[in-house]
Amino acid sequence: MPQREGSSAHAISTENALRFGWLSPCIGNRWSDHRPIVADQVEWLLPEVIGHFDSLWIADHFYGFDAKTDPFLEAWTAITWCAARLPGVQLCHHVLGHGYRPPALTAKMAATLQYLSGNRFILGIGAGWRGDEYEAYGYEFPPPKVRFAQLEEVVTICRLMWTQDDPSFEGEHFRIEGAAAPPLPEVPPPICIGASGEQIGLKVAARHADIWNTPWRRDLESLKRKCGIVADELDRLGRDPAHVEMSTTVERALPTTDSESAEYVEFLASLAEVGIRHFVLDFGNPDSAEPAHRFAEQVIAPLRVQAA
Repeated sequence: MPQREGSSAHAISTENALRFGWLSPCIGNRWSDHRPIVADQVEWLLPEVIGHFDSLWIADHFYGFDAKTDPFLEAWTAITWCAARLPGVQLCHHVLGHGYRPPALTAKMAATLQYLSGNRFILGIGAGWRGDEYEAYGYEFPPPKVRFAQLEEVVTICRLMWTQDDPSFEGEHFRIEGAAAPPLPEVPPPICIGASGEQIGLKVAARHADIWNTPWRRDLESLKRKCGIVADELDRLGRDPAHVEMSTTVERALPTTDSESAEYVEFLASLAEVGIRHFVLDFGNPDSAEPAHRFAEQVIAPLRVQAA
């Protein structure tokens, strides 16, 4: 059976480098005049500022959190549109709930976007958490232990379908039989696993992820402990920690003054000290490009120098 290289071909070597991602909200709410924020940002803001960033992230939900009537763009459609409009930046979902789409379909869509984007796609995926959304769309929402077991099979299926011409798999939860996904990616997409649970999720990420992402909960000790759990599990598995990028998502407005920038540098440096190498930043809905340029000059640049 013809076969390409598997996960080792797309392992991410973090070394000491820091990376910075821009999370563009798919929601439209009262603060954006009920217009999906990502649509407006791609029109006027991101073409000017995204060059300062390494990655662009799009959340995977079907409706909002304030009111179901608030617009919320579907994640695969939105990220494909972003890929066409914004060349040169990596693209990742934040993160897909694996239960929203069958595993083989997810693998096929990922292979297609990897081809169309010129190998810029990262598959961001997790076990899902929003039970009401699953139930509203008629999807099963089993307990966390089952969802994470399913996630492991989804990742296995994706990597088989990206590297084999005629892949088959028989698991406890999912199966494929000859589920071809041509054209096979020249570079199999890295996999980012979103997980926070210390008993199950972090260990799944250590087993399978090229990137591990967790939200910042304003608790440095908790983040340090989670990074330690992932690092210990990598050591136990014999995986090179330089090939698993630790990432956290921060919701915080862009700086508007020199002092705010200095505080931002100090804050992100404290996260880097516990092991974070990829910052995914949700700036909300800035009304001009100036603070993004300020962030690039006064926050990103000095942090990259410090990490070099």
